Amino acid sequence: MGSGRNVAVFGAYGHTGRFVVAELRERGYVPLLVGRDQDKLLALAKTHPGLEARQASVDDPVSLDHALNGAVAVINCAGPFATTAAPLVEAALRAGIPYVDVAAEIEANCDAFAHYAERARATGTVVVPAMAFFGGLGDLLVTTAMGDWPAADEAHIAYGLSSWHPTAGTLAAGAVSARRRGGRRVRYTGGQLDYHDDASTILEWPFPAPLGPQDVIAEFTMADVVTVPSHLAVPEVRTYMTASAAADLSAPDAPAPAAVDERGRSAQTFVVDVLVRSGGTERRVVAAGQDIYAVSAPLAVEAVDRILTGRTKTTGVASAGAVFDAPDFLRALSAHLSLHVPLDTRG
Repeated sequence: MGSGRNVAVFGAYGHTGRFVVAELRERGYVPLLVGRDQDKLLALAKTHPGLEARQASVDDPVSLDHALNGAVAVINCAGPFATTAAPLVEAALRAGIPYVDVAAEIEANCDAFAHYAERARATGTVVVPAMAFFGGLGDLLVTTAMGDWPAADEAHIAYGLSSWHPTAGTLAAGAVSARRRGGRRVRYTGGQLDYHDDASTILEWPFPAPLGPQDVIAEFTMADVVTVPSHLAVPEVRTYMTASAAADLSAPDAPAPAAVDERGRSAQTFVVDVLVRSGGTERRVVAAGQDIYAVSAPLAVEAVDRILTGRTKTTGVASAGAVFDAPDFLRALSAHLSLHVPLDTRG
């Protein structure tokens, strides 16, 4: 297969990176295995005969340029993205290829929009941050729920996770974000991010059957507060997390995800319940599936495929809902997500 199908995967040997490599191969692309640890790269390459491993460091632009040589796109799966995103975006801009990442870090995603919007647009390059379970999926769901509405009063994204066995990367990224915000919590209200010291609160969220009502942490703020308002006129964006899953995340001895099927997915299941309100009308979209890390792979790879085949609505730095046809994108993920889009209801 020719080099026109080469997609660089930075952090290819990481938990999510391995899912991305497998998804690319299933879609007919040739992953270039890229990362900082040569031994881990070579070990991964042994499980994928014929794939090339390229060691590169975010502190060495020359090594990044070499790693992206011949690639048609790059997917960054290596956090903390506060450290890796900027060097990889810079390298992608130098190479003139699209950049996609799976960052859940709020501040790192803000940086991408703030620092690269003009340069990426000027060169006609597409940069899509947070093209993953957190940030990307929520944005696609909110955009779909909005439909023909030019604006909404508020958007709520409730994450119903059966459990959360975090990866080492998730824990490291969370620690970096916590330091960047000085231990404060963050919300998106009044059309802007608001950092505060208020204590978290628990409320009950009415997830649809079979999950049903669950206790959630209110304002368990995720990357959706960056992606959604980047292109939608919604001044209040709130995200919620099932309290039991949040407890798993913060447990001192939380186990890593364990594979239970041939795809390497864990037993974790999820429901993402999105509610948007405009005046007295509500619209709701619900998605469900298995393993938040595994589902990030088809999200990121579908994004790359659509960019490379010209199925985009804009260039520059853009979130999933801004650059892609959101309902069509979600339909393309039917093998990985079940989707329910009901009619308008009165609030």
